[in-house]
Amino acid sequence: MSSRDLPRLVLVRHGQTSWSAAGLHTGLTDIPLTAEGEASTRWLREELARERFACVLTSPLQRASRTCHLAGFGDVAEVDPDLVEWDYGDYEGRRTIDIRADRPDWHLFRDGCPGGESPAEVGARADRVLARLAGIDGASLIFSSGHVMRVLAARWLRLEPGAGRYFALATASLSELGYEHDLGRPVIRLWNRTPMTASRAGGC
Repeated sequence: MSSRDLPRLVLVRHGQTSWSAAGLHTGLTDIPLTAEGEASTRWLREELARERFACVLTSPLQRASRTCHLAGFGDVAEVDPDLVEWDYGDYEGRRTIDIRADRPDWHLFRDGCPGGESPAEVGARADRVLARLAGIDGASLIFSSGHVMRVLAARWLRLEPGAGRYFALATASLSELGYEHDLGRPVIRLWNRTPMTASRAGGC
């Protein structure tokens, strides 16, 4: 069996919102995509049309579900509440630079958020998503938000949730988790692909 025949998990981060453009932590606040955010997702429809997915899941938040719809999967996707973004609690709507003005040593993936979730709690949600998909053959597709998907990637690789700090994700990006040779060797097959990074890959 080739690595391509083993289960795979394709991740799509939602398109740009006004808060993501401003660098504001956007957890459970349910805001729409910007016009630019909608336009930036168009490449995903063509890219994902090449695949057949055994399961499609989306966060219930509109920035993810709208991206799912624009990518052509709105009619088949199931909503999974475990895919909502990290609950930032008291830090909702704030920028990291402003949070660190009050708490200079703060790191999301180590400390979590007062009034919100810890890394372990987000990791538990990621584990439930992976358990749900564990029995599915072929590729599964997920539409969600940046930080929760970074934790999902860490847990796929059997790392602690805080290891998500190593996996930056742009808006309207495409990533893929899979295996090398067998189910005992989880890997990142593709990470943070956007039209810009795809065009760079063809150059020097």
